[in-house]
Amino acid sequence: MSRDAKPSPDVNVNEVLDPKKALSPVTVRVNEEKVREGFLPKIRKVAAKVPFAADALSVWWAARDPETPTAAKGMIFAALAYFVLPTDAIPDILPAIGFTDDAAVFAALVAILGKTVKPRHKEAAQAFLQKLSHDA
Repeated sequence: MSRDAKPSPDVNVNEVLDPKKALSPVTVRVNEEKVREGFLPKIRKVAAKVPFAADALSVWWAARDPETPTAAKGMIFAALAYFVLPTDAIPDILPAIGFTDDAAVFAALVAILGKTVKPRHKEAAQAFLQKLSHDA
């Protein structure tokens, strides 16, 4: 997955990720709590193994940014919660294919969010990954 990934013209992303469900206040709160507790520990553990670590961190920083629209935050927390949760369409413990479903979720999310993820979020993600590599 590249950062410039575009959704297929044959895929309706609104059918794949239903914004009405992701933006329910109760769902957003639950997802935000799961992300707050589990995102950083999981990304620290798997960052070197997943090619979308920079994207995941970029959207995480976007979710923490007060300038990010509430609707975008709801979508971000839904994707990050999916990444954090142990129940998965394809279990993360499977070598080589375990994170493909997570990668697909992030590709769709980045395509939907567009310019909501700012250069400063991407820079913060790269700085975090560099710090992780130095600490290892």
